[in-house]
Amino acid sequence: MFYWDPTYILVIIGLLISLGASAMVNSAMRKYHQVRNSTGITGAECARRILDNEGLYQVQVEDLGSNGGDHFDPRSNVVRLSHENYSGRSITAMGVAAHECGHAIQHAQGYTPIRIRSALVPVVNIGSNASMPLILLGVFLSWNQVLIQLGIIAFALTVVFQLATLPVEFNASGRALERLEHYGIVTAQENRGCRKVLSAAAMTYVAGTLAAVLQLLRLILLFGGGRRRDD
Repeated sequence: MFYWDPTYILVIIGLLISLGASAMVNSAMRKYHQVRNSTGITGAECARRILDNEGLYQVQVEDLGSNGGDHFDPRSNVVRLSHENYSGRSITAMGVAAHECGHAIQHAQGYTPIRIRSALVPVVNIGSNASMPLILLGVFLSWNQVLIQLGIIAFALTVVFQLATLPVEFNASGRALERLEHYGIVTAQENRGCRKVLSAAAMTYVAGTLAAVLQLLRLILLFGGGRRRDD
C-alpha cells in the first residue's frame, strides 16, 4: 500500500532539478554537436594540442569506443573520450575534450580541491554503500540512534564529496576555455559555444549536489529526531 510522507516533496524537488539540468545539457550538447569547428580538428586532436602545449606529453588520449563516459583517469594518465567526441569535429567535441584536459592539468599542477576530492573517494564509496543499511538496521533495532546517526553521517559524506566536486568541475571548464582561446584552437565565437556546452554540463553537478542535500535533509527529518516512531 502506498504511503505518502510529506518529505517526499524533497525527493520530487530533487528529481525535477536533476531532470531540468539533464534536459539543459542534452539540448546544448545536441545543438553544438551540429556545429563544425572552423579548424576542422577532432576532439582527440584538440586534446593532444592542449596537452602538448602544457608539456603533458605523457598523458595519452584514447577512444572509449562508445558514446558517453568522457573522463580523465589519473591512475593511467589517460584522457578517455566517447567515440563521438574523440573523432567528432564539432564545438561540443572540442569543449568536452578540453574540459577533460583541464582535469589532467589540475592533477599535474597538484590542484588542491582535486586532491581533496580524490582523498574522499574511498571513504565516500564505503559511506554511500553503508548509509541506508545502517539507518534501516537502526530502525529495525528499536530506533537505535547510534546506528541511525552513523548512517546519516555516512550519507553526509556523499554530500561533502558532491560539494568538493563543484570547484573541481568549474575550474576544469575555466582552464579548458582559457587554453582553447590562448592556444588559438577556437575563435572567440566558438569559445562562446564551448562555454555554453560546459556551463550546461556544470549544471548537472550543481543539480546533483542540490538533490543530495535535499536527500540528506529528508533523512534527518525522517530518522534524526532521536525518538522512536510508531506506525
